[in-house]
Amino acid sequence: METNEIEKENKEKQSFSTKLKKYLKNLFDLSQLDTKTILYIIVFIILVGISVYLLIYNYFIDNTFIYRIIAIWFVNPIFDLKFIGIFLFIGVMAFQGLLVPIPSEVILIATGMIWGWLLGGILGIIGSMAAALLCFYVSRRGGRPLAKKFVGEKAIDMADDLINKYGTKAIVVSRLIPFISFDVISYASGLVDVELKEYAVGTLVGSIFRAFFYSIWGALLNFSPPIDTTDIALIEAQADVFNWVLLIVLSVLVLMFLAYYLFARYYEKKKTCNNPE
Repeated sequence: METNEIEKENKEKQSFSTKLKKYLKNLFDLSQLDTKTILYIIVFIILVGISVYLLIYNYFIDNTFIYRIIAIWFVNPIFDLKFIGIFLFIGVMAFQGLLVPIPSEVILIATGMIWGWLLGGILGIIGSMAAALLCFYVSRRGGRPLAKKFVGEKAIDMADDLINKYGTKAIVVSRLIPFISFDVISYASGLVDVELKEYAVGTLVGSIFRAFFYSIWGALLNFSPPIDTTDIALIEAQADVFNWVLLIVLSVLVLMFLAYYLFARYYEKKKTCNNPE
């Protein structure tokens, strides 16, 4: 009896080991990709590496690091530039999606700090559209092969099915829920079969509630600019609040990835059962 159980255990381990080897082999096999896609993957890996380093540095070495970056290079310059600062904000919002440590949700909170909830919300919508279109473009140009390697083709097929079935509604709903990462949805939309016009309309409608939600939150924090970065006690106190917000956003992002992966596997099994060959 014990021998059978050991043999069963060994088979399960071997099965997991085989699956892991297959996954890793596929992950690092770039032979079927063109040069452009390989370069895209290399840039993506570099950005992820920088993002991870910044997060580790912020949470384990200097917990005011990222907050000071945002205060010095984002909040204070935009506040000081007044009207021209609006254009700087839109530019920063557009490119923040490329770096994980500064999610769009954090930038939207900053709009409430700088301009208050009303103007912050309006500008948040404009900035969200800029970020969404850039992330969509980057993902559409070369993200699908990379995504297939990390989450598998079945997960991407599931997203295709949902977009084909629900269209703009799926994008609007995903945008309306404030605690679903905005950038993740932008990248995911670029991976699946959705028209740019359909994506843009869904993003615009869904961004209205989201932008005002975070701008109101930012206004309620009462971190009025310009932020005095020389006041160590002030920066440490505000950075503590900021880091908790950032941690919540990043935790939701990780949970979303896991939930999506698990649901994709369940969806595939259900689809196979309903449509047996």
